[in-house]
Amino acid sequence: MPSNPTLTETASLDAELAAIEAGLDELQSDTVRRSRDLSRVLLPLVAVVVLVLAWQLYVTLGLKRRDLVPGPLDVAASLGQLWSEGKAQEAVWTSLQRGLLGFAVSVVVATPLGLLLGQVKTLRRAFGPLISGLQVLPSVAWVPAAVIWFGLTDATVYFVVLMGAIPSIVNGLISGIDQVPPQYRSVAKVLGASRAELALQIILPAALPGYVAGLKQGWAFSWRSLMAAEIIAVGGTLGFGLGSLLDQGRTLSDMGVVMSAILTILAVGILIELSVFGPIERRMLQRRGLLTGGTR
Repeated sequence: MPSNPTLTETASLDAELAAIEAGLDELQSDTVRRSRDLSRVLLPLVAVVVLVLAWQLYVTLGLKRRDLVPGPLDVAASLGQLWSEGKAQEAVWTSLQRGLLGFAVSVVVATPLGLLLGQVKTLRRAFGPLISGLQVLPSVAWVPAAVIWFGLTDATVYFVVLMGAIPSIVNGLISGIDQVPPQYRSVAKVLGASRAELALQIILPAALPGYVAGLKQGWAFSWRSLMAAEIIAVGGTLGFGLGSLLDQGRTLSDMGVVMSAILTILAVGILIELSVFGPIERRMLQRRGLLTGGTR
């Protein structure tokens, strides 16, 4: 008669089955992840191709003059000429440098301000409506005042960027703080955490989803504010940015240059979103178990 398997043999068999099952699950998850990553790249490319084809079809139909609505090849030729002259590189570098520096300063200013308003109710009641009002105020409204205060210098551009980004970051951080469970504060107080430790080690990490959303929106506002400032404030000691390139195309009535500037501004904004904020947001949500397979 065959002998019954011992406990050791049964445990070994169960371990092998568990290892095989884990390997299959990992293989399946890797396949799903690769498929999702591939679709994240292909779907936007397909959308861009469809839009370019629709654009070319509209131009081919001749509903507008080519000097008013240039085709994709005309815009590509204008962008190639700007690139060969070095204007495109200069404009992108100048605007990107201003945008990143202005955004970095905005983060440094807005983070402690948001923590303070989120923690002290009296200050929040006093300054909260003002911060929200500044967030909805169009950044272009600050340009004339900034030109009068600072002249045609880089300070004008940075001031407009700061006024566009800071309110969004502050409100995002406050929104994240509002979603922190009150038990976190109670446990921190029981453990003897100081106000600074409570803010930096408990509240800020717990408020990361709202904070990251505020940073993302703050970058969008800073980039738009920068373009508005560069379009209006031209000359003096100001460098040549993408907004200046766009205004130059308008002055010369050159739609090829105008469309080249618009598409470059759009491309830089999308590139920053995909390469910086997208990965940060996905990694944060994954760590918190808030990212499902089909949401992003």
